[in-house]
Amino acid sequence: MGISLLAIAFQLLAVACFLPVLIHAFKRSIGTGFMVLCLPVYTPYYAFSQFEHRWKGLLVSGWLGGFVLGVVLRAVGLKLGVADRATRHGP
Repeated sequence: MGISLLAIAFQLLAVACFLPVLIHAFKRSIGTGFMVLCLPVYTPYYAFSQFEHRWKGLLVSGWLGGFVLGVVLRAVGLKLGVADRATRHGP
């Protein structure tokens, strides 16, 4: 349970750090904003090459790191939850 809550916290951090990138893209143009929103391959390219912000490094690393850690911890929590249920209820 604790790992799943930690994973959700990291994913919320990723969303909070991604919002300024998305807002910047929509301010640039509506087409760029929709590309950042809908094309996952274009999003890191935009974040590294065109996104300009005072805290660019912190926001991009929080977004990517929080996303990766959240996904990994949710997978681990799911695996531990399945293993825990299997040991409690038997085969």
